[in-house]
Amino acid sequence: MTADTAREAIRYTADVVLVAAGHVLLIERGWDPYEGCWALPGGHVDAGETSLAAAARELEEETGISVPLPDLRQVGAFDAPGRDPRGRYVSVAYTATLPAPVAPTAGDDATAARWWPLDALPPLAFDHADILTAAIALTR
Repeated sequence: MTADTAREAIRYTADVVLVAAGHVLLIERGWDPYEGCWALPGGHVDAGETSLAAAARELEEETGISVPLPDLRQVGAFDAPGRDPRGRYVSVAYTATLPAPVAPTAGDDATAARWWPLDALPPLAFDHADILTAAIALTR
């Protein structure tokens, strides 16, 4: 272990893969890193908050769509070094399925929110393509 890795700050985040009728809900990021790129809804886990609660909160803040906590299923933890250019981030990802898409309203740090067909996705920020692949594998 080097002195740099001994002092490495680890940040804790939560992401959501929300699927409906062959589509996934994505947000357009409003700032760097990846400003203007599409990503899964998500963000930092606040002090005293679980990753599950943070996932539901971030989904609602960024898209205006609320999903009950029991409907969110954990996909896994994503912690590869270098997955975020700001430093070391560990994200716990969740997934849920709606019977049909619900109209999103972009908010918080999202400049847009929309449903994308799973077979016609834009390039995704961070490692969100990997998270999406893992979430879809859980539903099959």
